[in-house]
Amino acid sequence: MEFITENKIPIGKWAKYGVDWLTDNASLFFDAIAYGLENVIMAFLWCLQTPHPLVIVALTTLLAWVVKRNFTFPLFVACALLLIINQGYWEETTETLSLVISASVVCMIVGVPTGVLAAHNSRFSAFLRPILDLMQTIPTFVYLIPALILFGLGMVPGLIATFIFAVPASVRLTELGVRSTPRPLIEAGLAFGATPNQLLWKVELPYALPNIMAGLTQTIMLSLSMVVIAALVGADGLGVPTLRALNTVNIAKGFEVGIAIVLIAIVLDRFLRTDSESGQN
Repeated sequence: MEFITENKIPIGKWAKYGVDWLTDNASLFFDAIAYGLENVIMAFLWCLQTPHPLVIVALTTLLAWVVKRNFTFPLFVACALLLIINQGYWEETTETLSLVISASVVCMIVGVPTGVLAAHNSRFSAFLRPILDLMQTIPTFVYLIPALILFGLGMVPGLIATFIFAVPASVRLTELGVRSTPRPLIEAGLAFGATPNQLLWKVELPYALPNIMAGLTQTIMLSLSMVVIAALVGADGLGVPTLRALNTVNIAKGFEVGIAIVLIAIVLDRFLRTDSESGQN
């Protein structure tokens, strides 16, 4: 037993050396990533904060009616957003939405092609599986430290941390959807002379679309659960008043912010949920 403990494998030192090497040799690369991601976040933030809040409420309510074609959901959307404005958390809500939308876009851009590749390559899927397990189970604070060192304070390290935590959902569900494509459907496409690309775009991806949309919904929900963690590294949004409420044991503020986060989560979930899923629940 003593021999094992005295000959400790220096995993932590290796990780530190790796981060130090990246800081010394790839700072320009990470600065470029930070610049690009920050611009994406700022673009969404400009779209949400430039118009008057009531204009955003009206447009979102109209979009809810176009998507669902009933009056119940648009009414709920309008009431939810007006309640957030009434409680004084509109600016923080738009900041959180910008972070969540940006993280979800990046997750889907990376997750969907990765899931498709994993569905078509069993070796890559086997290689990817433990990495995804690690990304979902490792404590957030472990990779928050190197993200802070590599990208600095602000929204970008919060987005990176959110991406690491949320992207496995889109990868796994995309892979599941593509793998679940019925063999007779694929054989019918091949019989009609479909190329691999045509088979992917016209057979597999349309069949996997419900799973991909479920992956997007899960990504958004997981991103929302990271708002407090993102606030620890300087990201603005609803996580900031949540932390303040926690530090001051302010039950009233904590409940108000919690209601705002829940309302945003419900609105986004219902926007992306299909009619068939709504009928089942």
